[in-house]
Amino acid sequence: MRYRFLEDIAIADVAFEAEGKTLTELFLNAALALTNTMAKDLNSVEQKVVKNIQLEADNAETLLYGFLQELVFYKDAELLLFSRYDIDIREEKGKWRIQANIHGEELNQEKHQLVADVKAVSLHNFKVLKTAEGWRAEVILDV
Repeated sequence: MRYRFLEDIAIADVAFEAEGKTLTELFLNAALALTNTMAKDLNSVEQKVVKNIQLEADNAETLLYGFLQELVFYKDAELLLFSRYDIDIREEKGKWRIQANIHGEELNQEKHQLVADVKAVSLHNFKVLKTAEGWRAEVILDV
């Protein structure tokens, strides 16, 4: 896993930076960071349920934002947490597309040792950057 939580970025929220050699790896690490914000131990989230996410955006930044928001939506609407993400990202004709199968289970407060309730992904300081090493994102989560 290549993500780290950032201190002193957002006082009432949680901020993290995720990296990846590829855009797919960046999305995976950002998704794991989001889940780890909510559940202390990612290994406690079993893979009993599979959901499919398909999104399209004008750029990688908007695509990551939408993808993370979908994970928050499933947590709120269906009480699901995810721990495995099979992600395919493509850029075609000026559009970015993601097709992801996400694996997890129903949220269980006793089993998952919940840390924070993520309400949304903030657009404040949200960034996705192409770097010499690959990709990097900075994300603030409203908790």
